[in-house]
Amino acid sequence: MRPYPTHLIKSLTLADGATIVIRPIRPEDAAIEQEFVRNLSAESRYFRFMDALRELSPRMLSHFTQVDYDRHMALVAVSPSAVRQMEIAVARYVVAPDDSSCEFAIVVADAWQRRGVGTRLMEALMDAARRRGLTIMFGEVLASNHKMLDLMRRLGFHVSHDAGDPRLMRVKTTL
Repeated sequence: MRPYPTHLIKSLTLADGATIVIRPIRPEDAAIEQEFVRNLSAESRYFRFMDALRELSPRMLSHFTQVDYDRHMALVAVSPSAVRQMEIAVARYVVAPDDSSCEFAIVVADAWQRRGVGTRLMEALMDAARRRGLTIMFGEVLASNHKMLDLMRRLGFHVSHDAGDPRLMRVKTTL
């Protein structure tokens, strides 16, 4: 396992003046990850997990926060606070068996959508994948998730219909 990748920590100011920090997830983030998922709207949870789950199971929580940084990267965007950090978004990739491509997922808290968080977080995730030596990033997006499909197009992803499931769109880009 690779050590915690401190070189991926970034402090950013959004267009509206809000400051966020993007950093790799840590095992001790389990509580803020669970709180983040619980506070998502039902629609945002469904768009991310393609399921009506209300919270992460202990197994999912462990899988999402205890990361092998060589095969799986998860970046969180947090709103820094003097009291404690609040997770506002998370994006992750998992390296495919070909060791040159990866599948990604992203979700942004409802109150932080349309503020540039998703763009900045995906750019950071794509940069981390490039640094890892990956050349292709791909994913699945529900066809009804127009905001996410718009984001993927703005980031240069090719969007196509999934031949096997009309509810899904496939997105893919070269890194």
